Amino acid sequence: MPYMRREDDVFIIHLGERDSENRFHPDWLAAMNGLLDEALASEGPAALVTTGDGKHYSTGADLAWCAGHPERADWYLTEVQQLFRRVLTLPMPVVAALNGHTFGAGAFLAVAHDHRVMRADRGYFCFPGVTLGANYAYATVAMLRSRLPARVAHEALVSGRRYGAPDALATGLIDATAESDRVLPAAVEYARSLAPTRGPVLAEIKSALHRHAVDALEEPVVGYTDHALLKRA
Repeated sequence: MPYMRREDDVFIIHLGERDSENRFHPDWLAAMNGLLDEALASEGPAALVTTGDGKHYSTGADLAWCAGHPERADWYLTEVQQLFRRVLTLPMPVVAALNGHTFGAGAFLAVAHDHRVMRADRGYFCFPGVTLGANYAYATVAMLRSRLPARVAHEALVSGRRYGAPDALATGLIDATAESDRVLPAAVEYARSLAPTRGPVLAEIKSALHRHAVDALEEPVVGYTDHALLKRA
């Protein structure tokens, strides 16, 4: 389960225990929202960093849970979208420290951050849906299109390519790379430098920048209950 600690003006959310894949189980989603609430209840300058521990940042949706609860798939994916929307419009700077593999919904979560720092020597950034036969909800694609250059979003989604850090940086999927022991410190340093921007104006700017995606993410997901991938998971 995710947990949070604080370094001065920077809240650091660890997405799970070491070497877990940090999949978005419903309990995990509830815990994440609780941690965001806690950070937002603070006063004064603040920023947020998310990271994993070990080999994974996050491998995304908990398809095994969805397969066991197909009648709740639409509800589940709506909850995932709501998390993306919260991160995308959070009234404080948000930085992803990508310590390892960042796949699927985990990659969408990373894209919702303002800034992404990825480990230089190991790990992949990937949207594998096309190779798995899994389509993406419209709102998540809209978010990707809003946050990335069109050609980058297109290639990443239609190819299912696994990007190592150098290629992810060259294409614009991430903003910086760092050695393994510097990923989190680099993310924290960047976040701290922007902590004074925390406030409602920042949230309003983010919402305006990504208005179409934000509006789409607020809409409930419909029609994934019988998705073939959920039956194979």
